[in-house]
Amino acid sequence: MKTAYDVQLFLKRFGCFVYFGDRELELEFMMEELKEMFLSNLIEKEQWAQAMSILQNELTNIKRK
Repeated sequence: MKTAYDVQLFLKRFGCFVYFGDRELELEFMMEELKEMFLSNLIEKEQWAQAMSILQNELTNIKRK
């Protein structure tokens, strides 16, 4: 995973389709979903950490604008 879109595709593999029309809300929702997936042992720590880092960077870029 290298982009927020890659994270979206990753979540889609688990049946989580994300589209609200508000990018900031989408990123926050994806972060929450990843957290729940990690706590439920559906994904590995490395996958969780990589995806969260990507989403956090994207969220920071959006909030700067």
